[in-house]
Amino acid sequence: MIKSQTKNKTARGNSAQFFVAGELCRRGHSAVVTLGNTPNTDILCSNEEGTRFVHVQVKTYVPGNRTVTVGLKAEKNFGENFIWVLAGIPSSESHTPFEYYIVPSRLVAENVSESHRRWLDEAEALGRSRKDNPVRVISIPPSVCYNGWSIEQFKNRWDLIDDLLS
Repeated sequence: MIKSQTKNKTARGNSAQFFVAGELCRRGHSAVVTLGNTPNTDILCSNEEGTRFVHVQVKTYVPGNRTVTVGLKAEKNFGENFIWVLAGIPSSESHTPFEYYIVPSRLVAENVSESHRRWLDEAEALGRSRKDNPVRVISIPPSVCYNGWSIEQFKNRWDLIDDLLS
């Protein structure tokens, strides 16, 4: 990857966190981007009273891509108040709309783990081998994960965060 692509990827990831935080604030919540200072939390979000909190992990992809890379930590259920936001952030020249999938940690953990296991098993069943690695992915609709899971039902489900904070 050349330097400008790396910079663009970093800028897209950083901007995604602020776009997500902005949407959460627009919805009446308090959202703080942690700037990498909080393990497993890109955005810490609370209700107006500061009595309920949600940890948000943001993963960025380019709309039109078939997958988003989430890594090994996606296999861990961090609890009810941990939410993944998969953010499709188009390039500045694009007219493609932004995409957001808001998915509870429990569902990400269950499905990413099972899907990765099936990916490994598929090669073995065909007499091939795949080397296990720390890369984990979630398929972006209309694609589905190896276990058949689709995140389509989580598109723009900001209400899942709203409900946790009410």
